[in-house]
Amino acid sequence: MLLDYIVPCIYAFFACFAFCLVFIIKDKNVILISCLGGSLGWFAYLLAGQFMSVVSQNLVAAIVVGLFAEIMSRVMKAPATIFLIIGILPMVPGGGIYYTMEYAVYGNTEMFLEKGLQTFAISAAIAFGVSISSSIFRLFRYNKCNSK
Repeated sequence: MLLDYIVPCIYAFFACFAFCLVFIIKDKNVILISCLGGSLGWFAYLLAGQFMSVVSQNLVAAIVVGLFAEIMSRVMKAPATIFLIIGILPMVPGGGIYYTMEYAVYGNTEMFLEKGLQTFAISAAIAFGVSISSSIFRLFRYNKCNSK
């Protein structure tokens, strides 16, 4: 049971690590923490899978990665975008995009619409999750600055 969660998170870590190598990120600490964010996001995705739909899973995972990126950007004194982009990588619906295009090319309109709408919903959930986490941090920062 535990391996069903740990092994995919390790795979997500290495996928994020490979992404860091392709884009030549030089800071080793940023690479490690970003890959950890990807693993954490995938863990949240897997945990939410027991209770929620695929779109809701991606929303929860994006919120977790977004909050992680905001926290790590303060700790590491680096832009949150670095941690966010790498952390969200395992959730990107690449397979959905591929199959949407495949159904479009072969003329399978029903499956094209179904897969296309699902892929769009997942992408929107990821974007919304990132926006929510960013807004939460801005609200806390605004309240903290106004209380002084």
